[in-house]
Order: sequence, then C-alpha cells, then structure tokens
Amino acid sequence: MRNLLDNILYKEDIDYVAKLNLPWEKLQNTNVMITGAYGLLGSFLADVLMRKNEETGMNCSVYAIGRNSAAAEERFAPYKKKELFSLITHDISQPLRIEKGFDYIIHLASNTHPLAYSTHPVSTITANVIGTNNLLGHAAEYGCRRFIFASSNEVYGENRGDTELFDEKYCGYIDCNTLRAGYPESKRCGEALCWAYMRECGVEFAIPRFTRSYGPTLLQSDTKAMSQFIRKALSGEDIVLKSEGNQYYSYSYVADAVSGLLTVLLKGETGGVYNVADGKSDIRLKDLAVLIAGICGRKVVYEVPDSAEKTGYSTATKARLDGSRLKKLGWEMKYNIKAGVERTIAIMSD
Repeated sequence: MRNLLDNILYKEDIDYVAKLNLPWEKLQNTNVMITGAYGLLGSFLADVLMRKNEETGMNCSVYAIGRNSAAAEERFAPYKKKELFSLITHDISQPLRIEKGFDYIIHLASNTHPLAYSTHPVSTITANVIGTNNLLGHAAEYGCRRFIFASSNEVYGENRGDTELFDEKYCGYIDCNTLRAGYPESKRCGEALCWAYMRECGVEFAIPRFTRSYGPTLLQSDTKAMSQFIRKALSGEDIVLKSEGNQYYSYSYVADAVSGLLTVLLKGETGGVYNVADGKSDIRLKDLAVLIAGICGRKVVYEVPDSAEKTGYSTATKARLDGSRLKKLGWEMKYNIKAGVERTIAIMSD
C-alpha cells in the first residue's frame, strides 16, 4: 500500500498548513505529545510538524501516542529513523508512565464515530474523562506550556430553536440517560477538568471545538455518515442514506481543522474556547450525499438503520457552529465543502 505522504495533493495540504503565518517560533526546540496520533486529525498534525522540522529546522520533537501500534507503525513508517519522532503505544485511560515533561500536550484521543459510541461506550467515556485527567495530572506534575483538549460540536447538544449558529457560550439539551450521551457528556466533563486543573494546579489550556471533520486521513473503522458515503462511492457502490437527510451540520476538511488547532495552540487565549468552523462548509446531509454521489458517478438510496447504528446516531437536526471568534485570531478556512470533498476523494482514489 502506498503511503499517504506519497500523494501530491496530500503533500500540498501539508505544505499549505506548514507555511501558514503563525508564531511557529513558540515550537522551536520543544517537545510535543499528540494523543490519538493515528487518528484523522492527529496523523495530519504529526505530518505538519515533521514537515516544518524538515524545512525550517524547527527542532520540535513529536511524541505520537496511540493504541494501535501496528497500524501506526505503517502510517508513520517514513519517520521511523527520524530523531525528532517517537511512536509510543499506550492507552491514555491507563496511568501515564512517562517520566518526562512535555512543552505541549495535544489531547486528540477519543472515539469519534457512532458505532464506537454504541459498541464501546465505556472507552468512549474513559478516554475523555480518565484519559484527560491522566494527561492533565502529568502536565501539573512535570510542567506544560499549554494543554490542548480537542472538544466537539457535540457539547452543544440539541438546538433549542433559538439560534442558527452555536457560539462558544451556547448550551443545548442533552439527554444523559441514553447510550450515546457518553460522548458529549464526557467531552463536557473533559472541558470542566481543564478549568479545574488550571485553577487548582496552574495548568494552562485552550480548547478547539471541532465540527464533523473529514479528509483522506479518515480511518477504515470510522462510521460517521460522511466517511460511509465516501467509502461506498469509492468502492463503486451507491450511497446509502439512513434518514431523510434533513440534518444541517458544519463540516471541516482536515487541513482546515488542523490549521484551526494550531491557531488555538499558538495564538489562542489561556482558557479560551474556539469553534473551528466556517459557514461555507455547512450542508444538509442529503445534499452531502448527492454531492459525493455526483463526484463518483453513483446514486443515493435510502435504507433503515439497524439497532446498533441507530443508538449511535446524533438526534440533533441542526448543529451549525459560529467560527467568528477563531477568525479574529486570523484563521481562515481554505476549502469549502465541495472543494474539500473533491480533494478527499481524489487523494483516497490514488
């Protein structure tokens, strides 16, 4: 299998983010821990930092933490002999036995798709609560310039019908007595832990809240609707829509999501929370299905979800984020939904 880093379009994405006008000097001669490093966002972020090291001599040591050692070793094979890259197999829900401080800890490890919520509800919660506590405890003990907790649009819950866009202060309804609630409720708890550790232990943090992110780094195990649509279309099958498709959501291509993360890391306020979103990537689910089907020459068919799938699905029908606060830091979304989807399919087709 070709490595993703061999793809020209993917390399363009890495170069684009690596050349953004950000205060990269803050990462000079530092070490950065990335949990969930094999995931959609973590793997792209690792590629950006390693490219920056290669091109500018930034000398930023990247410590990639993940549970799936075999898959991670294959994905990061080009860095195997790089002194500035270390791959560590560890489940962050277990005590962190690394007697070393990190300048920056970027916590991206979490189950992030519907089937995982319904089949692995315990690990979904523990990664966001116990895992976050373990990492914050490590930051408090060894020191840390900034802790980044990757949160989600899911923390906003149901739209109460009083707004079109969720700003960072919005709080909608979440029914905690459901299996799926483990994800949004544990993300809310993770955010609260960050505040607690800052007040009690002096750990500085910032929180990017991501929309439904997508891109060529998505994993085969990902069961989000967008991921299923793309995989179906690329395999020559029709796209299956398991609802009327009226859900209206924000999305972000992986390069834009990671550029937002880096903006929060390097320019965000301590304790700041930022939506990583832009209206030009908002779309209804049925229109997304039609878009992907059209690009791949397929059609959209409708199907009733099975019980396991249904328990993992979001009940939110409108979840669009207001990204104006992050834009004030200078962040811009490069790819609208059409351009991002086309780029994802082009890279994954290679």
